[in-house]
Amino acid sequence: MAQAMVSFRMDEELKQEMENTCRKMGLTVSAAYTMFATKVTHEQRIPFEITADPFYSKENMDRLRRNAAEMDKTGGTIHEVTLDD
Repeated sequence: MAQAMVSFRMDEELKQEMENTCRKMGLTVSAAYTMFATKVTHEQRIPFEITADPFYSKENMDRLRRNAAEMDKTGGTIHEVTLDD
């Protein structure tokens, strides 16, 4: 089977942690990514759940902007209260 080179960028610290983790499992990073690609191809899905971080939702970002504007305007702090639904 012909081999192909794959290249992509990632955070340097994450890369180092990945290399260390793979080494502890007796794998190379190349072998780990090949295993991942094989599983994705066979299952036709990402083999783990991917969810959006609710922190970055439009509603939350709007709320954070409003709170920051309030703090800038008043020079104070904001204490939010969570009410039970």
